[in-house]
Amino acid sequence: MTTIKFIKQPTSKKWIEQAVGNMDLILLDHSHCECKAAGVAVNMIFRYPAHTALVRMLTAIAQEELEHFEQVNQHLEKRGIAMGPLSSPPYAAGLKAQIRRNEPDRLLDSLLVSGLIEARSHERLGLLGLYCPDAELASFYRGLMASEARHYGIYWVLATSYFDKNEVNDRLEELAMVESDLLANLYPEPRIHS
Repeated sequence: MTTIKFIKQPTSKKWIEQAVGNMDLILLDHSHCECKAAGVAVNMIFRYPAHTALVRMLTAIAQEELEHFEQVNQHLEKRGIAMGPLSSPPYAAGLKAQIRRNEPDRLLDSLLVSGLIEARSHERLGLLGLYCPDAELASFYRGLMASEARHYGIYWVLATSYFDKNEVNDRLEELAMVESDLLANLYPEPRIHS
């Protein structure tokens, strides 16, 4: 498997088997993930409106995440899958719990956590593109990989624009270890981040 920058441990083969065996559920979760990713970008824009580069770059990410949300929903409709609630694995909440409360640490951690989530999304969508038995869906997932890579790159660029690169690297190392630990045990229900 390809090594993804920022990620400490690659996704397990067990996750791949679980995901490709439950593509309807993965698609539904993917829809939720795209909507949440857009919301995270918009919330950061509201929290840091004076950070011009952040506002500009995260506006573009939010728009693209909503486009992906619509595209995933089109695949759900084709398959006759209704949108509905899903339980959340501990992944995102576990990462968000690492975000320090006081500024400027909060900004740094928010950028790095978002970058880590996007990096993992890039890896996993690539795996779906490689292993999904449905050719149309596999092609769709391969097409999304570049966007996810660009998104985690943008969060990295923003972090290194606002903070010293050594500080960013040190904190990223800590958060990346937490991210890998959160995925050490496979969540019983298939999710993009489980």
